[in-house]
Amino acid sequence: MFLNLETGVKKIVQYVALTLVFFSPSLLIASDNVRVKDIRYWSGPDYTRVVIDLSESVDFRKNRLSNPGRLYFDLLNSNIAKEIKTNLPVGDGILKTVRASQFNTTTVRVVLDLEEISDFDTFMIDNPARMVIDVYGKGKKAEKPDTSSAKRRIVIDAGHGGHDPGAIGPDGLYEKDVVLDIALRLRKILAANPANEVFLTRDNDVFIPLEERTAIANRKNADLFVSIHANASPRRQARGIETYLLNWTDDEEANRVAARENKISLKQMKAMNRKMDVVDVIKSDLLRENKRDESIKLANYIQRCMVTGLGENQRHEHDLGVKQALFYVLFGARMPSVLVEVSFISNPEEERLLSQDSYRTGIAKAIAEGLDNYIASAPIIQKVEFRSISPLR
Repeated sequence: MFLNLETGVKKIVQYVALTLVFFSPSLLIASDNVRVKDIRYWSGPDYTRVVIDLSESVDFRKNRLSNPGRLYFDLLNSNIAKEIKTNLPVGDGILKTVRASQFNTTTVRVVLDLEEISDFDTFMIDNPARMVIDVYGKGKKAEKPDTSSAKRRIVIDAGHGGHDPGAIGPDGLYEKDVVLDIALRLRKILAANPANEVFLTRDNDVFIPLEERTAIANRKNADLFVSIHANASPRRQARGIETYLLNWTDDEEANRVAARENKISLKQMKAMNRKMDVVDVIKSDLLRENKRDESIKLANYIQRCMVTGLGENQRHEHDLGVKQALFYVLFGARMPSVLVEVSFISNPEEERLLSQDSYRTGIAKAIAEGLDNYIASAPIIQKVEFRSISPLR
């Protein structure tokens, strides 16, 4: 009898122990939840970009609280990787810290402790999945500079790089190599004018995430941002030059180009155009900086100079015009910004041209001329007050 009682007690203890294990909050996290893999940030004069790396896209809730000021974002059906840093001191005058924790068994909460902000935007981008939070400070506008002595800050972005070759031509020419060479030539041409300060997002064969390229332009407090790419199409006969600015579109071909540059499928690209949160972010971004009209002007000047400056064979029928699409690399850029598709590397004839030094120099000269023409026609460039900038992290 005592043996049976002892056996019964042991079974009860085992049952309770198993119950505690299976219903422990730390173990209730579903194995198929989205993983929060890393948190990064970049600071600029009156702007901070926070990026949350994810195993896949998530739904989220956001809210702003006061006393003390903070933003929080609840990432639903997610869990936080144990190895990531969950407390990032920022202290840039906009954010104090970025914190993350497992709020409950199915939710990761990311908190931004605020110093002083004017607004913020949030959006998801894919492949790899990441959540981007742009936080805007209350930077004061400086007085109009004397245009005879004002420096124009221009950031040139050479697309792709490192493990990302971009498009590859029929004879094996890599887009990443072509556009880097053009960017280096363009920097040399622009830097010859002492009124220009020119920066490259990369000056060698290194991979830089798309969201970091925009952050570099903002961090440099740039006046203009130009991203250089070579186009590609499954139709080998496709050829020509086109220049893009950021906006939503239903144009099939524009969406195809943006999907390739964003490294997502055309289906994902079309779905992104239908997402109201992305559309709202783009609308508020364009309105906030009042830069859409200036981006259109900049795109038209560059396109016109590209078409007329590259020789008779590139005129008219190969002018694909100025277009718009949702390019990740232009998201959140706080200055007039464009993306130039300089030629089709997938077209055998244009690949041959892109392999020639003279053609690359011609492209660089044409873009430089377009920038000069825009600057000459533009109103006095408004500079935001420059403050100390923390290094990229």
